[in-house]
Amino acid sequence: MKAWKKIAIGAGVVVVLAIMVGITVHQSGKNVVTVQTGKVQREDLSSVVSASGEIRPKTYVNIGANAYGKITHLYVKEGDHVKKGQLLAQLENVQSSADVSAGQASVQAAETDAIAAKAALDTSNADLQRAQADYDRNQLDWARAQDLFKDGLIAKSDFDSRKNAWATADSGLIQARARVAQAKAQKDSADRHVAQARANLTRVADVLQKTTYSAPYDGVVTSLPVREGESVVIGIQNALGSTLLTLADMSVITAEVKVDETDIVNVHLGQPAEVTIDAIPKKVFHGTVSEIGDNAIVRSTGVATSQQATASEEAKDFKVVVTVNDPPADLRPGLSTTAKITTAARASVLTIPIQALSLRTKAQLEQEKSTPGSVHAAGPAPKETASNSKSLQDDIQGVFVIRNKKAEFVPVTTGITGTSDIEVLNGLNDGDEVITGSYKVLRTLRSGSSVKIDNSAPKKEDESS
Repeated sequence: MKAWKKIAIGAGVVVVLAIMVGITVHQSGKNVVTVQTGKVQREDLSSVVSASGEIRPKTYVNIGANAYGKITHLYVKEGDHVKKGQLLAQLENVQSSADVSAGQASVQAAETDAIAAKAALDTSNADLQRAQADYDRNQLDWARAQDLFKDGLIAKSDFDSRKNAWATADSGLIQARARVAQAKAQKDSADRHVAQARANLTRVADVLQKTTYSAPYDGVVTSLPVREGESVVIGIQNALGSTLLTLADMSVITAEVKVDETDIVNVHLGQPAEVTIDAIPKKVFHGTVSEIGDNAIVRSTGVATSQQATASEEAKDFKVVVTVNDPPADLRPGLSTTAKITTAARASVLTIPIQALSLRTKAQLEQEKSTPGSVHAAGPAPKETASNSKSLQDDIQGVFVIRNKKAEFVPVTTGITGTSDIEVLNGLNDGDEVITGSYKVLRTLRSGSSVKIDNSAPKKEDESS
């Protein structure tokens, strides 16, 4: 065989081999997917629940009108610091003052009548004692006269005279007893008139007292919606009365926030929180959870579910109160605030990026084992009998770990969730490399697929696409 033929055959073999290698590489490249990855690492992790609300004093009171009338004096202005018992406002009180004066006079008159009735009772008791003595004396004389008349020692006229004297004494005793009973009744009536007059005085004095408003405790006047000369009214049934002012005890400040119903189960009394106030940027205040509401509040209406006649499927929140430990002196109620409540904290735990988590059903994993290496979305799970279909369809939480340039699905158990990372309790080791994206890849990736790592910044998609 000539040399050029040998060279041609050899070249042809090389070309065929190159084509075969190219085809193999091309086909294998179809099953390689580009992924982004992250490392399993140990770090301190905190779970935080964030909620917004407003600043409120722990203790405050809306002082409303207790009587109808015109405001004659306002002794404070908004922002004033007041002491307990300090006079705040005064309503007109001409009629109520007159009623009190009349009531006091009635009490004095009733007490005078009671004194007179007591004196009459004492007099009647004295008359009764005298009548009783006369009765006893005449009764003895009559008994003695009876014995003497039998023996013929006294005349019939003396006998009749002593008998009449005893009868007169008996009538006087009965009359004296009746006068005592009458005097007692008059004394009881006079005492009840005194009680009635005093009760009426208490009533009109209360009406007069309700025209004067004083501070129930030390605090700051945070709202003063009325002016001198305005008329105020009390509330009647469902109609609200006039509010004169709002007094707040600013010694204890709280942040009242609304926590989503999905997070409230993790919030407990005593947990620490960081409070930020929109009006005081770049400053963080510290606080503690001091109160957790028991009733859910419908987010769209702000009404508690306990006040609704029908159930609602709308989103709900729960009120949580955070007591601020270091509030500034110039803080005002109603300022918008955000509280970040630390619900759990772990030191030096294994963590992975949250986006690395993926869910697979048992049916999908079984299917992937039968056809490993595919990067297409898993097909629908095969039909199962009624006895085992539920168990096969249960979701399994896990991550894809890169081992030998391939993605391997590893079930994991997670713990607390941080801002961007989540705690892993088992299934992974420190330093393992897990797939974090893209989201589309994590949805379609199968265990055993070949992967290529590209952790460069992702390109922005064409807006026209």
